[in-house]
Amino acid sequence: MGISTEKGLITQQHINLFTSIVGNDYVLLDEESRIHYGHDETEELSFLPEIILLPHSSSEISEILKICNEALIPVTPRGAGTGLSGGALPHLGGVLISTERMNNILQIDESNLQVITEPGVITEVLQDAVKAKGLFYPPDPSSRGSCFIGGNIAENSGGPKAVKYGVVKDYVLNLEIVLPNGDIIWTGANVLKNVTGYNLTQLIVGSEGTLAIVTKIVLKLIPLPRYDLLMLAPFRSLEKAGEAVSAIFRAGFTPSALELVEIDALLIVSSMTEGSAIPITTDTEAHLIIEVDGNHIETLMAEMEAISELLTSYDCGEIYFADDEQQKATLWKLRRRVAEAVKVKGYTIEEDTVVPRAALPALIRGVKTLGKKHNFQAVCYGHAGDGNLHIRIKKEGTANSMNEPAMVESLRVLFELVKSLGGTISGEHGIGLVQKGYMDIVMNETQLQLMRGIKKVFDPNNILNAGKIFD
Repeated sequence: MGISTEKGLITQQHINLFTSIVGNDYVLLDEESRIHYGHDETEELSFLPEIILLPHSSSEISEILKICNEALIPVTPRGAGTGLSGGALPHLGGVLISTERMNNILQIDESNLQVITEPGVITEVLQDAVKAKGLFYPPDPSSRGSCFIGGNIAENSGGPKAVKYGVVKDYVLNLEIVLPNGDIIWTGANVLKNVTGYNLTQLIVGSEGTLAIVTKIVLKLIPLPRYDLLMLAPFRSLEKAGEAVSAIFRAGFTPSALELVEIDALLIVSSMTEGSAIPITTDTEAHLIIEVDGNHIETLMAEMEAISELLTSYDCGEIYFADDEQQKATLWKLRRRVAEAVKVKGYTIEEDTVVPRAALPALIRGVKTLGKKHNFQAVCYGHAGDGNLHIRIKKEGTANSMNEPAMVESLRVLFELVKSLGGTISGEHGIGLVQKGYMDIVMNETQLQLMRGIKKVFDPNNILNAGKIFD
């Protein structure tokens, strides 16, 4: 594991000040805590913070940042630690601020279909709370049972339902944020339309904790669909699976989820999942998980029949329909556990590419070809409906991509392929620490200088999540 070099910037005086702000119980200095907060789900990397602070309010974060800004102490914001790009890794040491105690849903406004929440609320907890009132917050990353809504804001997370309902940015109306100098502001208003000046709200969404720390979130909600239907379709070739995805949309259907899992990934997760797995035949190269939802069951059944009929033209095998909620849950469990399962099997390096959906087969074939040429194995899965492919890589003797010359060379070739297919290097996991060295592939120097300029306006002393996205 790569361990950071501690900078030793924090004095006993700083510790006393932090303790006076958050209380003695919420200042962590012990080795066990530093190791725990020194990693997220990014590869096998670890960087130890000097100190961990667990504030309970925006005012406490404000006071902490004032001290750090004056003393030029690096600050790393952290949610649940489920990130996959190193955005919460404290690679410069310093202070790590965890939002885990800011875990209250403050208001569910049924009249205006809005929810106001703190950043430390688990995404699935938020979804279940609004669901109980007949409302729906669609973004559903695979880690929704453990990730925080604040982290979802930082990464502009998506998930399977993004194909129909969009990603986090499509639901954020307003944010309370603390700037690096300690100022507390709201970025917008709790309204559906707002062109009053620059859109600061959307600038913060996806900024990976580099511009400000989000302390309150106002989200738009929609009515909860009453029904959903789910099926699994096997394909004998990746090309045909990709063609089928495009054909579904061209035929006028908009599934609420359309996921692709190629056979290597499916075999791994099936072997590690309890219960009766789905039937897998030796001549299958990929499966599509297709879901439709809405308020009229007859309409949904007709859609599923029409889609299944359409798939017969694309060398599709026998389609498996989930007959009840338990079977649906089994299918989704398979899909959501893919990342965990393949990581256990040694696929520790994950890339999060996105291309036009029709280019997915070419991307997967290209990944397999690169694997043979550069001596690594790869499994692929992801959101076929919006072209977002997750690529998990295993290379003997190489657990990390960061600062590994052979892996860096391979990934640059991979990302050049992604660009040539009209795509980009991250769809929902962010750039963070491990992807920043590849930004030049998809962005020119003018674009990067504009981003650096924005960073400097928000954070002139460069204390907040410095060294993420770009140096």
